[in-house]
Amino acid sequence: MSPDVRTPGRTAQIVSPDSDERTRDRVLSAVLERGPVSAAELGDRLGFTPAAMRRHLDALSSDGLIEVKRVRGSATGAGRPARRYVLSRRGQSKMGNDYLDIAVAALARLGEAAGPEAIEEFARTRFSGMEERYRPIVEAAGPDLADRAHALAGALTTDGFVGSTKTVGLPQGGGPRTVPATRPVMLSVQLCQGHCPIQGLASAFPAFCDQETGVFARLLGVDVRRLSTLAGGGHVCTTHIPLGRTTAAPAAPVDPDAPGPAQAVPDTAPPSNPATLSIHQQGRP
Repeated sequence: MSPDVRTPGRTAQIVSPDSDERTRDRVLSAVLERGPVSAAELGDRLGFTPAAMRRHLDALSSDGLIEVKRVRGSATGAGRPARRYVLSRRGQSKMGNDYLDIAVAALARLGEAAGPEAIEEFARTRFSGMEERYRPIVEAAGPDLADRAHALAGALTTDGFVGSTKTVGLPQGGGPRTVPATRPVMLSVQLCQGHCPIQGLASAFPAFCDQETGVFARLLGVDVRRLSTLAGGGHVCTTHIPLGRTTAAPAAPVDPDAPGPAQAVPDTAPPSNPATLSIHQQGRP
């Protein structure tokens, strides 16, 4: 067993270069799947000691496969930014962009011969197959938009895009918050893709990102908006999916004779039932 793994009572062993390389491939895959992710989170996930985790992360950083992203730890942005690891452009390429140079050259020649419309049509055809395969998966998730987005993320992961979703809009973490009883809150899902198998193509030809965004909108039935893309230099591809407007839960009744601060409302999970959303939900006709 490798000495990187937490095993009480065992003495350190010599680790072969091949073993180190295999371990770093595991770390690189974990950063791809979980990033932006901290060293502590990676160590817990992989079962490595803090010293071993730092050693592998330093080696991957030296090789230019990962990089550090500073992330604020709270919604207010207060405090010192935490260190989080993400794949670099080189790391993204290492995870699989086969025949990229040939594909870019071929599409460039296509554009020269038939114009930019030919490249757009090629991208549209490529993503039409994705839409056909994903539609039954998304439809099987039911009418709830958050569930449909989660199903879409799973389909993307199967195809190597490492999809995930996060619902945002209500206060999260930190215990009770004092909020007005009728404050309107806009809810949304952020659909993230940690890897793009066609990142190089999309960097050279933005039509690929445009067509993919259109597929997401049609599958989910709402207007979506791209916040960032790997092809555009982002650490992940992030798509904003509006869920609609809800109202913060009212505070519990208080004794009028008991002076004190405004009643605090504990954090709650966003509603999953579309019936709780207002008519302001951005749906397609």
